[in-house]
Amino acid sequence: MVDIAVVDYGMGNLRSVQQAMHKVAPEAEIAVTGDAKVIAEAGRVVFPGQGAAPDCMREIRSRGLDNVIAAVVSEGKPFLGICMGLQVLFEHSEEGDTPCLGLFAGPVKRFASGLHDVQGNKLKVPHMGWNQVHHGEHVLWNDIAQDARFYFVHSYYVQPKDASLVQATTDYPQPFVCGVARDNLFAVQFHPEKSAAAGLQLLRNFINWNPV
Repeated sequence: MVDIAVVDYGMGNLRSVQQAMHKVAPEAEIAVTGDAKVIAEAGRVVFPGQGAAPDCMREIRSRGLDNVIAAVVSEGKPFLGICMGLQVLFEHSEEGDTPCLGLFAGPVKRFASGLHDVQGNKLKVPHMGWNQVHHGEHVLWNDIAQDARFYFVHSYYVQPKDASLVQATTDYPQPFVCGVARDNLFAVQFHPEKSAAAGLQLLRNFINWNPV
């Protein structure tokens, strides 16, 4: 049994996630794997991803990973979703009119065109680069400053129907949800593996997290 399984469904820069996890947990056995049995037996699961929602969901379902992810979450193991690994937890994405996993109620919406900041400067889509994160009181935020900066690359964002899920927001230019949590599941829109000290601290907190 591996300590941490990084879910591999053929998309995303998984090695950067693996390397960041090694930095915060050098003694842990970390496997980048698409093997459902290895994922199911792992002590913790990280579900990263990037790319288009239709492609991601096609690969997840074709490999049988949708059932494994649902099982891992229901069993109470610590689970961390990153970027697309957040979005596919919801019901439906506007990107390609794509049905997602439906573990959380709510859609995944595209940023509107023609966005401007408070100074009137045009904002680009995708939202790319460093931005402040206003976070809640979850233990995965331990030792991370309020409004710390994390690295984002995305054109879509989640809209949870259940407000109690929300653990973090970011402005672009209006607030959008960039972090959710429920029980043993925590997921973020930004890339902690690319977010310097704050991102490594979040991963360290995940490694030490024992949800009840």
